[in-house]
Amino acid sequence: MADNIARVFADAIAPDPTRPLLTWYDDATGERTELSGATLANWAAKTANLLVDELALGPGDTAALLLPPHWQTAAVLLGCWSAGLTVVDTPGAVNVIFVAPDRVAEADTWSAGDRYALALHPFALPLREVPAGFADYVTEVRAHGDHFGAYPPGGPAHATLRARATARAAELGIASGDRVLVDVDRYPDPIDWLLAPLAAGASLVLCAHPDPARLPDRRAAEKVTLPLP
Repeated sequence: MADNIARVFADAIAPDPTRPLLTWYDDATGERTELSGATLANWAAKTANLLVDELALGPGDTAALLLPPHWQTAAVLLGCWSAGLTVVDTPGAVNVIFVAPDRVAEADTWSAGDRYALALHPFALPLREVPAGFADYVTEVRAHGDHFGAYPPGGPAHATLRARATARAAELGIASGDRVLVDVDRYPDPIDWLLAPLAAGASLVLCAHPDPARLPDRRAAEKVTLPLP
C-alpha cells in the first residue's frame, strides 16, 4: 500500500475516524454537507468495490473525472485511487469516466469503457433523468460494500501524486490538525482542495461560490485555523 495514494487518506482519518473531516458549502444554493472520516471512507470503499468487483478494474487502468470540486468528487477520487487506478485529465481513452450533468457532451471527447453520471445532490439523491449511455453513480455505488479489502499498488503515478501533495501542503503552510477553509473556485485542483490537506493530516471546509459576507461567521462556526488565501 506504500505507493497507493489512498494511504494519504487512510493516515488522515486514522487518529479519529468519527471527527468531521470534510464539510461542503455551496453559497449559491445554500447547501451544507458534513462528512466524518468514516463516512467518506465508506463512500470511497463503495466506489472502489464498484470499480473492482463490477468493472474488473485495477492497477494499470485509468479513470477520468469531469466533475467540479465537491464532496462526491472526493469520494470518487479516493475510490479510484484506492482501487489502484490512475486518474488522468487529458482527453483520450480511459476505462471509466464520471461526469456532471452539465458536462455530458464533453464526455464525447473521451473514449470510455464505462460511464457514470452524478447529480451532485447535497443528500446524494440519484439523477431524475439519467443521460443516455450513462449509469447513475449513486444508484450503482450504493449496492456495494462499505469496506474495501486490500489496497493494490498504485505505481509511479501514485507515488508522484503523493509527493506533490506533501510538497503543496508545505507550500500552503498546512499543518497537522488544521481546519482548512478552501475557496474551491480559486483552488479547483484536487491537489489543493483535497490531497494537500489530507497529506498534512488536516480537515477541510470546502466552499463553492463563497459569499464574503458569510465567511467570518463560517470561520468561527467551523473552527477554521487556516483559510487559504
